Amino acid sequence: MWLRPPERPELDRAALVDVWRARLDLAPPCIEELARTLAPDEAERAERYYFTRDRARFIAARGLLRRILALYTRREPAALRFAYGARGKPSLAEPDVGLEFNLAHSHGLALLAVARGRAVGIDVEYVRAELAAERIAERFFSTDEAAALRTLPREEQSAAFFRCWARKEALLKGWGQGLAFGLDRFTVSCGAEQAVVLATPFEPAEAARWSLYPLEPGPGYVGALAVEGPAAELRCWQWEFGPEPGGLQWSEK
Repeated sequence: MWLRPPERPELDRAALVDVWRARLDLAPPCIEELARTLAPDEAERAERYYFTRDRARFIAARGLLRRILALYTRREPAALRFAYGARGKPSLAEPDVGLEFNLAHSHGLALLAVARGRAVGIDVEYVRAELAAERIAERFFSTDEAAALRTLPREEQSAAFFRCWARKEALLKGWGQGLAFGLDRFTVSCGAEQAVVLATPFEPAEAARWSLYPLEPGPGYVGALAVEGPAAELRCWQWEFGPEPGGLQWSEK
């Protein structure tokens, strides 16, 4: 599913949505190189992290975002400028570019969605059985979602809980909303095979404009992609840093 990308990816059809996967636990020389591409506000945010590993992962994620978007825009990573919506969703400050994107990371793994002319939201979650408690689902999920989780065998509930959470987060990010919107105000499926938006507080026509896609980021992780508009054609790419400081290589994993 995760393939070697082209050197210069093109979104030459409206249906295309590219999803990138990358590891964030990189060697210090790679982190230093990526840090040099960050804007001052990003560097300041990185310094707020108390733990070195968290700071390095933030730098890797933002540097990765810049590197990949630079492939589409044909610009230098450090030259890209971002604007932020009322709830913090980033976008490229150059509106003529027409790219839409969304970034998520968890437990050292990042997913990035890139599209042209259609909003996207993405999320990745590391499955932690100790956090997938039934009381959390009943408190934050919709009534139907909590009921669906209770019907599953105990050994399947942790993965289903995080699948549901990832799909809800992806939708919220696609809508440009945060958790304050209310996770219980809309309902998604929690099955592994298909991701479906079952109910939203919006008008039917508005709700129908969004589609969900399940993602398989790797063992121990679940992911989801929300896409605005007609059915999407997904391409899943793997990003790899090479063994030399600052070097890049691709791998099919």
